Amino acid sequence: MTELAERIRAAVAALQPGEVVSYSEVARRAGLPGRARAVGAVLAERGDGLPWWRVVHRDGSLSAPNRAEQRRRLEAEAVDVVDGRVIGGVP
Repeated sequence: MTELAERIRAAVAALQPGEVVSYSEVARRAGLPGRARAVGAVLAERGDGLPWWRVVHRDGSLSAPNRAEQRRRLEAEAVDVVDGRVIGGVP
């Protein structure tokens, strides 16, 4: 695993239940501002135990290939999702 992937995975792993952030916010937290697409590439691999469902598009829209599963997991963490978007803003 590359250093870039490790940094992104660490930033995603640090997200707490109910905390939802954008790809660009994950990149910023990983010390990789402007690398939102790299976050997407790393999350496409997912991996065991990585809370991928807590990362959405900057407009709050769900981003996983299986949006129903992403929604289910977010709602289990008391995150409001309406019409495929997280309600309440996303950093």
